[in-house]
Amino acid sequence: MDQFGNIVNFLMYLGVTIPLMGLGILFFNLTTPYNEFKLIREGGDLSDPGKAVAAKAAAYDLGGKIIGQVLVLASAVYHSVGLVDLIIWGLIGIAFQIIVFYLFELLTPFKVLAEIPKGNVSVGIFSFCLSLASGLLLASLISY
Repeated sequence: MDQFGNIVNFLMYLGVTIPLMGLGILFFNLTTPYNEFKLIREGGDLSDPGKAVAAKAAAYDLGGKIIGQVLVLASAVYHSVGLVDLIIWGLIGIAFQIIVFYLFELLTPFKVLAEIPKGNVSVGIFSFCLSLASGLLLASLISY
């Protein structure tokens, strides 16, 4: 009987974290002037090498944001005292991931928002690393 309760609990937390992850991806996509999914989709057009590198840069950028967000959500699941607590920390994590991205935009000598659609893969990788690092930092702050 106890195992059934664990499964129900698992399903409830899964039912909250997956939509939070989707919401984060939506907010990430809405807060940039370029559409990451469109850039990635157009990367399959082998007749235009520019689209292929823009897709790669966007994939690194968005992939890092997703992994950073999942780190925060995993920590929120582990440390939350209930579903409402998880939702609050999940939303805080999404907001701060976006804030960190825009601080990154302000502090670097290049403009991420211009470089990703141009296909600057190095900026995409750097953005990936920053999102991963900030996600790990934010995740550890939840446990404090």
